[in-house]
Amino acid sequence: MADRVTTKNKGMVSELPLTISAQDGLISQDEFFNKKVASKDLSSYLLLHHGDFAYNKSYSNGYPFGTIKRLEKYPQGVVSSLYIAFKPNSRISSDFMAQYYESNNWHKEIYKCATEGARNHGLLNVPPSDFFTTDLNIPIKKSEQLKIGRLLNAVDQTITLHEEKERQLERLKSALLQKMFADKSGYPAVRFKGFNEAWTNRKLGNYFDYEQPTPYIVTNTNYSDEYNTPVLTAGQSFILGYTNEDIGLKCATYKEPVIIFDDFTTSTHLVTFPFKVKSSAMKILTLTQKNDSMYFGYTSLQNIKYKPLNHERQWISIFSKIKIGIPISKIEERKIGNLFERIDHLDNYYQQKIERLNSIKQSLLQKMFI
Repeated sequence: MADRVTTKNKGMVSELPLTISAQDGLISQDEFFNKKVASKDLSSYLLLHHGDFAYNKSYSNGYPFGTIKRLEKYPQGVVSSLYIAFKPNSRISSDFMAQYYESNNWHKEIYKCATEGARNHGLLNVPPSDFFTTDLNIPIKKSEQLKIGRLLNAVDQTITLHEEKERQLERLKSALLQKMFADKSGYPAVRFKGFNEAWTNRKLGNYFDYEQPTPYIVTNTNYSDEYNTPVLTAGQSFILGYTNEDIGLKCATYKEPVIIFDDFTTSTHLVTFPFKVKSSAMKILTLTQKNDSMYFGYTSLQNIKYKPLNHERQWISIFSKIKIGIPISKIEERKIGNLFERIDHLDNYYQQKIERLNSIKQSLLQKMFI
């Protein structure tokens, strides 16, 4: 199915050292590490051309038998001679082979011949001669190989498209966070039309009310109570349960949108559904004045750089005294809050799309190969 690539980079045909990333494939060391980790003399490295494959025998969490990737991003590049390099021959579709090695179907063949190297921790001892005797299960008809490869490539391209949209939204949000909030002059660099007054300053303790909630005792393992109301716990991922519509609404501790603040990580989450809390590390922030914009306040918190709080009293002594700029006009305040709310909702939409597409891809990899 494939021919081994043994051509060395004599004459420095390429000066682009590559590494293999499980997520990014064969990628420039400069791009992946922000520096070159290869030696200055690349003449002993293997020379790869676009469409060639390389096998990194280093295993890691989630990749117990290493990673095999195809060179797609560059016309050519070089890899360490520790890699096993090869190119598919005319009997197999290159796209099919690339997707085949995205699945786990080849692991059992590597398992037959792999042992951990005694000298290199995390490096599987897979001699090239053994690697090229491993079997691949492929369709007899190349037309079926091509169809499978095209389908899975289409899913990959859609995932990449949505990931780029998400990155663009994140860049947009980052830029707007810097430009749409007042600087030391008291004026934002970018504003909605019709607003030109200087902003005022308010302490966070005057913008938000702070509450230390009483933790709800959870007796089951799925973090929801007997009415299926979500019970949230501290950490980067707060949501561990889901509300069950009307039943959950009747017993929820918090029903209005609130901001959950984690003392230890200083992470904030805006929660708009009924819930109870499990951890005492979680603090609840609500608006002091009901005509303020919750999303403006939530976004303002993301614009503040502060150290983690080690004790709830520090909310009173440190955090609540931090000043944030507030528009004089409540209309401008709500407009800014609404804009960032739409950006966040769109970002969440793309995240969910990416998660669903990745789930579809994993399902196809399991079901379309033997």
